[in-house]
Amino acid sequence: MARLFVAEKPSLGRAIAAALPKPHKNHDGYVQAANGDAVTWCIGHLLEQAEPDAYDEKYKVWRLDDLPILPEPWILKPRKSAAKQLSVVKKLLRQFDDIIHAGDPDREGQLLVDEVFSYAKLADKKKQRIQRLLINDLNVSAVKKALSAMRSNLDFVPLSVSALARSRADWLYGMNMSRAYTLLGKQAGYQGVLSVGRVQTPVLGLVVRRDREIAAFMPKPFYQLDAVIPYQGSDILARWQPSESCQPWQDEEGRVLSRKLVENVAQRIVNQPATVVVSERKGTKQAPPLPYSLSALQIDAAKRFTMSAVDVLACCQSLYEKHKVITYPRSDSRYLPKDHLKEASTVTAAIGNTVSSLSDAVKNANLSLKSKAWNDSKVEAHHAIIPTGKSSNALSGRERDVYELIARQYLMQFYPAAEYVEAKLDFDIAGGIFIAKGKQLTLPGWRALLTRDNAAQKEDIESQVPPLNKGTVLTCARGEIKDCMTEPPRHFTEATLLQAMTGIARFVKEASLKKILRDTDGLGTEATRAGILELLFKRRLLSREGKQIRATASACGLIDALPEKAAYPDMTAHWERQLQDMAEKKGAYQPFMSALESELLDLMNAVRKGPLPESLRSLPSQPNPFKKKRGNGGAGRKRYKTKA
Repeated sequence: MARLFVAEKPSLGRAIAAALPKPHKNHDGYVQAANGDAVTWCIGHLLEQAEPDAYDEKYKVWRLDDLPILPEPWILKPRKSAAKQLSVVKKLLRQFDDIIHAGDPDREGQLLVDEVFSYAKLADKKKQRIQRLLINDLNVSAVKKALSAMRSNLDFVPLSVSALARSRADWLYGMNMSRAYTLLGKQAGYQGVLSVGRVQTPVLGLVVRRDREIAAFMPKPFYQLDAVIPYQGSDILARWQPSESCQPWQDEEGRVLSRKLVENVAQRIVNQPATVVVSERKGTKQAPPLPYSLSALQIDAAKRFTMSAVDVLACCQSLYEKHKVITYPRSDSRYLPKDHLKEASTVTAAIGNTVSSLSDAVKNANLSLKSKAWNDSKVEAHHAIIPTGKSSNALSGRERDVYELIARQYLMQFYPAAEYVEAKLDFDIAGGIFIAKGKQLTLPGWRALLTRDNAAQKEDIESQVPPLNKGTVLTCARGEIKDCMTEPPRHFTEATLLQAMTGIARFVKEASLKKILRDTDGLGTEATRAGILELLFKRRLLSREGKQIRATASACGLIDALPEKAAYPDMTAHWERQLQDMAEKKGAYQPFMSALESELLDLMNAVRKGPLPESLRSLPSQPNPFKKKRGNGGAGRKRYKTKA
């Protein structure tokens, strides 16, 4: 019996079709195989949450008394840009009895296709028969293997319920909190949107707290001491390691704050024997860095080319969809399926044809090498972003920059590890321990592909840390004191803020929550981080000052006005724990949603009954970015799309 495959995106649909019997007939929005099977696709989300006024016309005007808005039942509506494809999918769903769900194998991919089935009002009998196709790799052989191992879609209901809970919870929290605090701001004379979200607000809180930490920072002097030990025409510099008895004169990071103490030690070591008590010399290896996930690529492109996250994503989409020279870009993985090794020669040839500056790197690549990136067990919904076997000479300057980063990172997988020699000498001088250490690159390996010189190549470890035997006695000529000042943390940049979002666990205190955020995507996902940052810039809550990202006065006022937990990532971790429990059948949808609705009722009551937060009274006036329409109550017709 003929089957209908519903893929998450056209590229996945084409990959499935390639594994079905030929010849194929290409139709508008779907492909028909020789055996009668049809493959159609979504274009990402075909449906989206309805705006509040779809539930009640009164919500077109923003009023505190109408909050919280708690939809029942929930309404999904077709996305305008996807209405045509939705019609194609619905028509095909009526024609076929055997349906295959081919969404991405993750929580969002499961919901994205399931919600189309629900919207099409499939009969229960037909729903019971739906099978689930799980594809991690678009190679024909991998697709054929997946086709032989399909499961019942009913097995994945908990995953879909978990994604549905997250989607609805983000809407409830973002829509209600944003309306509430925008209206409070309006009462205080502020004319902009004060948007609040489960992800965007903790990100904003990070920047506000960092800026304030810098503003409040008071530099303090601290001191370092190097013992100067002459040896064979050059000097060994060994850094003093304060003992436990020095702790009263050290800060929490071990820096010595008393110059008098350091001067005393410096005087004691002049012309004293320097005895080697530890002598270590070892070779170390550094494996090549893994291929890129989207966040890792955005971070490197921000550092290298000062590109914004949204610009990098736009370049990637063009490289993927228009030029077809890279694989799916919205990936959170940095690993590759082993089957992809078969394509290495084709991919590297395409790199050489696309970027002539990498032609030598392609020639010197050893395709028999296999880095740790090739690991099937680490590949889930998507694999790392890598070049395809297609080349192009039509890339723009920015596209070429991004492609070259991706290509270079891929080529590194076929180069040996970088090798170093590390050396360390511990000296005992007048009862104190002084350490000299150094590291020198001896074999560049994959580092030969780096465009900038590696400082380690220029170090001469033999003069810095000569090979001395334990027990060797030299003479300390003098001590050199370095006057230093503590420095404030640095303002966030696009790169460091993205790093903070992906590594958000370090900003959370509770150990169990740290683990949850380490095991998940952090704050936001690969697909949403760029959009979240751009929204904060658009709402004038963040501003760019050169490479630095600063919180505006509006952001500071909003963070101070909000309940404290709204501005920290802990809430996201609590949600993720419950959502994961749902996916694993350890938790239920209704208690999670009921608890959130109850919390929103309390929050909205507090907003209505409490005094206007003082921090909002001092917000700067800002021109209203929304045009007034006659009879709409001024700010009442704001159209607000929720983002986490």
